[in-house]
Amino acid sequence: MNIKELLKDRFSPEELKELNRAYDIIGDVAIIEVPERLENREREIAEAILSSHKHVKTICKKMSERRGRYRLRELKVLYGTDTYTEHREHGMVLRLDVQKAYFSPREATERQRIAKQVRPGETVMVMFSGICPYAIAVAKQQPVVKKVYAIEINEHAHRYAEENVRINKLSHKVVPVLGDVEKEAPDFFGVCDRVIMPLPLEAHRFLPLAIKCLKKSGGTIHYYTVADEKDIDKSRGSVERECEKLGKKCAVLKVKRVLLYGPRTWKVCVDFRVS
Repeated sequence: MNIKELLKDRFSPEELKELNRAYDIIGDVAIIEVPERLENREREIAEAILSSHKHVKTICKKMSERRGRYRLRELKVLYGTDTYTEHREHGMVLRLDVQKAYFSPREATERQRIAKQVRPGETVMVMFSGICPYAIAVAKQQPVVKKVYAIEINEHAHRYAEENVRINKLSHKVVPVLGDVEKEAPDFFGVCDRVIMPLPLEAHRFLPLAIKCLKKSGGTIHYYTVADEKDIDKSRGSVERECEKLGKKCAVLKVKRVLLYGPRTWKVCVDFRVS
């Protein structure tokens, strides 16, 4: 969504330059960024979004970066009161409170890209699974997947994950697991055909665990990280080094830019095969 287009008749060119053009809409909740110099006009920004998106009932302003073990940011409610919402994408229904659980609507296409790679009969693990968007996308896209295990440490996100699995009628396929990946993953060593790791700033710490979760015959890992746009291809180095340490062969299948993460910085996914 481009907020600059909505405000071009109200704000000067200099003011528009300061705005981040993108904002997120999760269900009927909009989440925006307002630069400090324009804080006195945040109400106008909220009104512009409301006029363009009639279904939006709550507008929140980002007050911090994502931080802490739950990857949450502080939000200020500018309009409305309820931060609980129901979001729909690609046939999925996802419920959450945006103040209590992490979710990015910008990764809908990426979730489908991964889900379409899952083959019949696979056992899949999603680390740092949040409210279960990846796990549910996999089970929707590949109805004969054997099992999808989804590990999440945030008890609020886990509760929404359980609800989302239930309302999407996937309780027979998707198993939400509450706990720390470091403690829960060993229970799945040698069990999985595929591991998804959507935690870009910290996933490197858990690569050895992900590799050990794969079956002895091998498997596929989708590893997310953050890289400078000039060094995107170097992202493969982390996975190659970890495989080498564990005496495994590694074949990088794809290095893909997923989303712009910051100035000249990208969220990247490395798809690789371990054997």
